[in-house]
Amino acid sequence: MRATPLVIPDVLLFEPKVFVDERGFFYESFNQKVFEDTVGKSVHFVQDNHSRSVKGVLRGLHYQIKQSQGKLVRVTHGEIFDVVVDLRKSSATFGKWVGVHLSASNRAQLWIPKGFAHGFVVLSESAEVLYKTTDYWAPEHERSLAWDDPDVAIEWPISEAPTLSAKDANAASLVETETFD
Repeated sequence: MRATPLVIPDVLLFEPKVFVDERGFFYESFNQKVFEDTVGKSVHFVQDNHSRSVKGVLRGLHYQIKQSQGKLVRVTHGEIFDVVVDLRKSSATFGKWVGVHLSASNRAQLWIPKGFAHGFVVLSESAEVLYKTTDYWAPEHERSLAWDDPDVAIEWPISEAPTLSAKDANAASLVETETFD
């Protein structure tokens, strides 16, 4: 498994070694020791989530202000453009974003540490996204950062307005939202 730090160095892209032959393929999608050695600390996952969405759906940008979650995200069907925004005020990259294409064919995974907002838009006809979290979902602490905030200026690879939930359509801007110290 190869890990590459992205423009925001705490965010890592994991790319597995895939073994392919006439029978199909095999790869190790997660190894606790390799993961912890790579991120440089102990990480305990407590919840696995699975979503299915159709083309043009944008989910996010979500985070929990308390019970903050680290996430390890991958796609098992289709393709998404996955985005994280640094909400740690003390960080040199506060308010900056990074985005990557995750797909069933590239089998890459994105590690998002605590302190980031996360979201994605579906680029294929449908996509299934699986992600591990380091803390439990706590709806009372969940917040949404506006996907189209001009101060963050995410370059989404879409030409039409995305399909949003009511919560995401009413998300706060970076200057209005709660952030991390």
